[in-house]
Amino acid sequence: QVQLVESGGGLVQAGGSLRLSCVASGRTFSIYHMGWFRQAPGKEREFLSRITWNTADTYYVDSVKGRFSISRDKSKNTVYLQMNSLKAEDTAVYICAAGSQLTPLAYWGQGTQVNVSS
Repeated sequence: QVQLVESGGGLVQAGGSLRLSCVASGRTFSIYHMGWFRQAPGKEREFLSRITWNTADTYYVDSVKGRFSISRDKSKNTVYLQMNSLKAEDTAVYICAAGSQLTPLAYWGQGTQVNVSS
């Protein structure tokens, strides 16, 4: 079992930056990759980015590529999402996810709210 806790959300003006954190605990040795999703009110959950735990191989969807950066600190069991050049449409609950190689999306955090004002 893995538990994920996000932090770092808040209110920021368009063009600003935030860094989100997600701390994993429990059976962290089973984690193959971790990633970030977001969900705005009335919209479906959207995949943003992922990173493999051991090799730090990264992937981004086009909408955030060049603005968002994912990273991880294995010693702290933490994955980060650095968000730059934020836009009003980035407003959403940002959710951390993790999984094993066998079950890629087995674990989810509670989410952290990001509000971007225009």
